[in-house]
This record gives sequence, C-alpha cells and structure tokens, in this order.
Amino acid sequence: MVLDILLDAFLDTLKVIPFLLGVYILIEYIEHKSSDKLGNALKKMGPFGSIGGAILGVIPQCGFSVVASNLFAGRLITMGTLLAVFISTSDEAIPMLVSNPGSIGDLWKFILIKMAVAIAVGIVVDLILRLLHLDKQQGSIRDLCSHCDCEHHSIFRAALSHTVEIIIFIFIVNLLLNGFMEFAGKETVSKILMTDSVFQPLIAAVVGFIPNCAASVVLTQLYISGVLSFGSIIAGLTTSAGIGILVLFKINKHQKQNLSIMAILYIVGVASGLIINAIV
Repeated sequence: MVLDILLDAFLDTLKVIPFLLGVYILIEYIEHKSSDKLGNALKKMGPFGSIGGAILGVIPQCGFSVVASNLFAGRLITMGTLLAVFISTSDEAIPMLVSNPGSIGDLWKFILIKMAVAIAVGIVVDLILRLLHLDKQQGSIRDLCSHCDCEHHSIFRAALSHTVEIIIFIFIVNLLLNGFMEFAGKETVSKILMTDSVFQPLIAAVVGFIPNCAASVVLTQLYISGVLSFGSIIAGLTTSAGIGILVLFKINKHQKQNLSIMAILYIVGVASGLIINAIV
C-alpha cells in the first residue's frame, strides 16, 4: 500500500512537469527578452482573456491551472482570466464521463455550463476590479525571480531551478493527499456526501478544494454512481482547480488575494450548484 501511494504521488507529479517546465521557460524568456511589452499586451486583452482562459480550462489537463497560476503571479493575466481557467478546469472529470456510456449525454451540458460560468465570472470580476481601480496590482513577472539570482543564469537553467522547487512541493502534497485518500477510503468521502439535501453543493464545493486530481475523480465517480446531483458535481468541480490553487499559494505572495480567489470560487460554485439543482 505504501509503495502504491508513493507511485501514485510520483505519477501525479510527473504529469505536471512538462507544463511547469514549459511555462517557466516562457516566463524566463519573457523576463529576459520582452517582459514589459508582452505583459502590457496581455493585460489589454480585457474580456477576451476570460474567454481564452475558459476555453483552455476545458482541456482535460490539470497543467493549465498551474500555468495560469504562474502567469497571474507574474501579472501577465488578470484575476478574471485566472478565475475563468480555474472554474472551467475539471481535471479528470471529462475523461471519466467520456469513458462512462451512461454519462455521455451530460457531457456537453456539463462543458457548456462550466464554460459559460467561467466566462461570466471572469468578465464580471475584471470589470469590478477595473471600476474600483484595483486591477493595477503591484508586482510583475520579475516577482517570480525576486528570491533568486536567476536573472544572471541561462533561460533554461533558471526555468529548471523554478520547476524543481515547485515539483518537490507538489510531490510532498500529493503524497500526503494520496495517503489520506488511501487510508480513509472513498467510502468515507461518500458517506459525507450521501446526504440528499439542498446543502449538498456546499459540501461538494469544499471537497473540490482538495489540491489534487483525486478530488475530481471522487466527485465524478460519486456523480456517476448517483450519489451526487448534477448541480453538486458542478459545484465541486467549479472549485476543483487541481494543484493550480496549491501553486498559487506557493508563488503568489499576496495571500489575501489568494484567499479572495478561493472565496469567489466557493461562492460561484455553491450558487451554480443550488441554481442548477433548483431548475433540474
């Protein structure tokens, strides 16, 4: 069992490395070559940033939430775009729904609802921040390198250094979470969510915050087995941004901002779940 936990944690972490290394190479290239020009161009994308983020988030790879967290920490994308990626992301949910013949009919409805909510929230958040003059946060892409001397290293060496630091952190968290899931068992999680009440989306949204692909797997399996309602799985997977939130707290020094992002995700997830359950 211990070997299985170690192997699962290793494989979960391994899947993220190409995305993480790629985004750090991009970030280092921008830092060395054209950080100001490209940063300003991306900031001016406005609502299109949220639309693009929602589309990318649909792709069933948890790496995009990691990429978005890094770009947001470097102030290359807005909070609205980051939220759009987080909300649209579903980790392993889409492959699991595709692999289950009985859930194919819900797949497009699931994707379209998540995308619509992601785009709407992203646009509204960016608009509110702009109106309140809170969209000009202090910081830049150089903040990612503020603790090291990577400006004087090659692009690849600096990117590799950042990647190794984050990967070690991710592996430790994955190891702890996989151990908990293994020893507690999916049955324990199922019992917590088996209550057939209007409050189920509130619980599902909390489970979604588990920074690991296991959360989306458990939530989707419970939906397929009939334990979760459609609104509840929407609530749970709205907050389930994989390890993106974990990386956000690791690299974005504005912790109050990180907590605000989590609060928005939770409110949007619960509200979406309650509304859907009331309609369906």
